[in-house]
Amino acid sequence: MAGASATRLPLRLPADARLLGLWLLTRTLLLLCVFKVFTVPGPDVTSDVSVIYQGWYEILRTGTFPLDDVTWQYPPAAALAVLSPGLLPFLDYPSAFFVLAFGCDAVVAALLRYAGGRPGKRRTGAWVWTVGVPLLGPTAYARYDLLVTAVAVVALLAGARHARVLGVLAGFGALLKVWPVLLLIGTPRGRATRRAWTAAAGTAFGLLLAFAAAMPGALAFLDFQRNRGTEVESLGALVFHLARPFGWQGWMQLNYGSVEFLGPYVPLVSTVSQALTALAFGWLLVWRLRARAWAPSTPGDAAFAAVLLFTTTSRVISPQYLLWLVGLAAVCLTYRTGRMHRPARLVLIATGVTFLEFPLWFSHVAASDPLGVTLLLVRNGLLVAATLTACRTLWRQTVTEPRLREHPVPIQPARDRELLGS
Repeated sequence: MAGASATRLPLRLPADARLLGLWLLTRTLLLLCVFKVFTVPGPDVTSDVSVIYQGWYEILRTGTFPLDDVTWQYPPAAALAVLSPGLLPFLDYPSAFFVLAFGCDAVVAALLRYAGGRPGKRRTGAWVWTVGVPLLGPTAYARYDLLVTAVAVVALLAGARHARVLGVLAGFGALLKVWPVLLLIGTPRGRATRRAWTAAAGTAFGLLLAFAAAMPGALAFLDFQRNRGTEVESLGALVFHLARPFGWQGWMQLNYGSVEFLGPYVPLVSTVSQALTALAFGWLLVWRLRARAWAPSTPGDAAFAAVLLFTTTSRVISPQYLLWLVGLAAVCLTYRTGRMHRPARLVLIATGVTFLEFPLWFSHVAASDPLGVTLLLVRNGLLVAATLTACRTLWRQTVTEPRLREHPVPIQPARDRELLGS
């Protein structure tokens, strides 16, 4: 009996083994989906790679941006992401793109796991990334947003010790897809901010000049982006989904690379969305001026709240935007001082619902039927709740609680309280 108990295998695998096993299982499923061994119902999410990205690749490799393609709405460094599959010439373009996405996914998971084992940190972030990415389905590997998110995660993890590295990567990320500039909002005041912001500005300006000098059309994306409308999955689009059964005379069509609403009142709703985005940035400015204390997790927490604000108020909420939020949530929960557990959970649930509305049941969204509208109400409601919760948590940890510590409110004795109350 003693010998048998001594050789008995443990019933529970170590945490790292469970994490690795789940990552390998889910990523194998993602690869099987994008390589079409398994077919996911709904629109083919890989067509953006095999048709749009590959078409851009053929143009970009000639030394110019897609000057006549209104779907090119990305800053100039996005060309590097589109051209990157050329690093694997032994594979066709879509296969090389998926393999690179898989590699970036693995790098982020490894970095989060490594960071989670250091003092003051934990492995929760690695779990959030491992669980969150596959919740989006094959879209996660069929858009270049995973590469951008990898840059953002590396920037925040490295920025804890090296402000200039954070700045360089944030500047580079901003020229990949704009939103990584928000990583700078939470840098601690003083020398860290000066170093990070200066490095970001220098990197972005230098790259912009280099692209403008080397490739015609580096700034063409600005005109294409300006003319976008209200995308059908955005928060503002819910107005038109709900109005369609009551005779709203607008319509839905592929416009500037995404399915958008066109018709009466669409410009008004788009303007309101832009105004909300401006108000969100105003709140971030007020927060930065009022913040009194920075914890190790504050840069990541602030970036998470900022990107949530940007995403929720945007005229466009594409499914791949959820990858940004999953990556930033993972960074937040890597720190023991982080308190973004609730908004992170809401983001994970919203990511799963996003897979249901696109691609699985996108036909219902396009029809504005009860199922499609319900999915959008739930997903966008979760994002609004996550945004409000994240902003409240950030404000409380950096503004309210430090102020109370500096000016504690004296506690009245019970007898005095009774006298005052009487």
